Amino acid sequence: MRLFVAVCPPVEAVNHLGAQVARLRVGAATVSGVDVRLADPVHLHLTLAFLGVVEAARLVEVESALGLAAEWFRDGRGVVPRLSLGGGGRFDRDRSTVLWVDLRGDVEALRDLARLIRSRLREARLPYDDRPFRPHLTIARPGDRMTPADLDADVATLDAYQGPDWSATELLLVRSHLGPRPRYDRLAAWPL
Repeated sequence: MRLFVAVCPPVEAVNHLGAQVARLRVGAATVSGVDVRLADPVHLHLTLAFLGVVEAARLVEVESALGLAAEWFRDGRGVVPRLSLGGGGRFDRDRSTVLWVDLRGDVEALRDLARLIRSRLREARLPYDDRPFRPHLTIARPGDRMTPADLDADVATLDAYQGPDWSATELLLVRSHLGPRPRYDRLAAWPL
């Protein structure tokens, strides 16, 4: 199973962002039929830890580690992050270019939560990607189907974007299925 740990923005924040994306050049490209692979609003999430492929037999261990992290955080040792979507950028890798929106607000509290989760996974000897945590929400994967100038214009527009505030109140364990239309299954959730 391919797993990751995430928090999800509420519907209001997702809808607000969707209205902004529709005004971007990537939104116009979608309307004109260019496959810029806009992220499905139903599946928008902020990945806190990517575990990769985990044997089904270890799912109980994953859930236990995450449950302990959520319990520790919830019992007053962590601050529930109050966040908003705003700003943005792109990761450039030609055919793999990604357009993303940034986070504002209690980002350090979100970093603390990500560190705690990764610590619990490490203690349980579970796999996870240990690259530095860079909180962001992917909005499109235009690859090389848009010009760099168009993407620069979208990043400039996103710089001025500010979505509504929201609290990250739930930790999710998600299974992803790769393919042209990725699917996500919510396996477990814990309140924060």
